[in-house]
Amino acid sequence: MKSLLSIALLCSLSVPAWANEAQLEKIDVATDKATIERGAGILMDTCHSCHSMKYLKYRNLLQFGIDKQKVDGWRGDQPLDAPVLSQMSDSDNMASFGKLPPDLSLMAKARDGGPNYLYSYLLAYYTTPDGTLSNHVFPETKMPDILNISSASDETQRKEIRTQAHEVVSFLTWVADPHATERMHLGYYVLAYLAVLTTLLYFVKDRIWSRLK
Repeated sequence: MKSLLSIALLCSLSVPAWANEAQLEKIDVATDKATIERGAGILMDTCHSCHSMKYLKYRNLLQFGIDKQKVDGWRGDQPLDAPVLSQMSDSDNMASFGKLPPDLSLMAKARDGGPNYLYSYLLAYYTTPDGTLSNHVFPETKMPDILNISSASDETQRKEIRTQAHEVVSFLTWVADPHATERMHLGYYVLAYLAVLTTLLYFVKDRIWSRLK
């Protein structure tokens, strides 16, 4: 009886997590260079002051094909092989937010829901009746409403902000796995090679067994 009660309790505690995940908006992550470059620009202009991407180097941005002048503007006097680190010191971040902002390198993989979570989070800001800022997805957040969705006054503004959120999330998804597209293309070649090899081995096996009959 105790075990049944324990199982029922665990199930009841799991419901809020399922409900929260069900509220996430779905996003089709873009993989084209233009969208990812725009997302990089938005993130570097609005988030780079507080957030780091320690597993990403400025050289990686160049290798992906992002305009060199943009990359040079973002890195300043940092070398190309330097990681993309926050422009604020840890002490300044602690003084401003009471905690260190999380590194964004693997954020698209670290959160349940992945890109869907990030997209929903960026668009979930709202102003409470008492005038304070909150977030439907993560009410405890200390991050400001960087895209200003909470103050958008018409549908045109909201549509533009949704586009920006899509571009930022597409960029962060690329940052979390920069070689995903290359691996996918390589996978097609590997599957084609295995298909040809399997066919050749089948004919070899068939010829050998035909001699034994």
